[in-house]
This record gives sequence, structure tokens and C-alpha cells, in this order.
Amino acid sequence: MSWVGSLFGGATAIGAETVLGGIGDAAIKLREAITGDLPPEKKAELQMKLAELDRAVMEAQSSVVIAEAQGQSWLQRNWRPLLMLVIITIVANNYIVHPYLSIFTDKVKVLDLPDKLWVLMEIGVGGYILGRTVEKVKGQE
Repeated sequence: MSWVGSLFGGATAIGAETVLGGIGDAAIKLREAITGDLPPEKKAELQMKLAELDRAVMEAQSSVVIAEAQGQSWLQRNWRPLLMLVIITIVANNYIVHPYLSIFTDKVKVLDLPDKLWVLMEIGVGGYILGRTVEKVKGQE
């Protein structure tokens, strides 16, 4: 078992190794595409492999979200929603609470929301949507 397997273990390790192996192959082919002229057939093949890699990454991400949602620890199951609530609270403060309260007092502060935190919220919401989609699809089976 590779270092990925020892880090994650089980089915998650297999998925992570597949994704990482696919990323390495895609990087080599992308380099070939950038540095040399490829015939249209090769370009189409490269696009198909990239689409397969995107699908594998999405599957790996969804398996992580599902594993966390089914975890034994309360914190393991709820850290993403708690983080999203904190970020949403900051956004609500900056765009709803602050503008209205600043009419009455100057003691209300705008909270910093770093760009990386905003991106994290976008990823978190995307993971939530993906997880809910998987739950609904499994419920239909």
C-alpha cells in the first residue's frame, strides 16, 4: 500500500490512488499537448481522459463527504455545516446587519472575509449539493 493508502486507508485510499495516478498521467499528456503539435485524434483522446479524470475527482470528493456524514463523531459529521454557518454569519453581518445598524451607530464593524474563505464556502456548498444529490439518487434505487 502506498503512502496514500496508509494516510487514508480502505476504499478512500483506492479512490485517492486512482485519482492521483490519473492526475500524473494527465499532467504528462498535457505537457505533450503544450510542447508539441498533436493530431486532432490525440487531442480528442486527451479531452476524453481529462473528462474521465474530472469524473474520478468528483466521485472521490463525494465519497469523502459521504464518509464524513456517516462518521461516528458529532464533530466529524458537522464540521462542514458549522464552518458554512460561520461564513454565512460573516456575510450576513457585512451585507445585511452592518449597513442597517450603521445608520444608528458607528460601533458596528465589518468583519474580514478573506478570498480563500469565500472559495472554501463555495466548495462547501458545492459539496453539500453533491452530497444531497447522491442521497436522493440512492433513495430512488
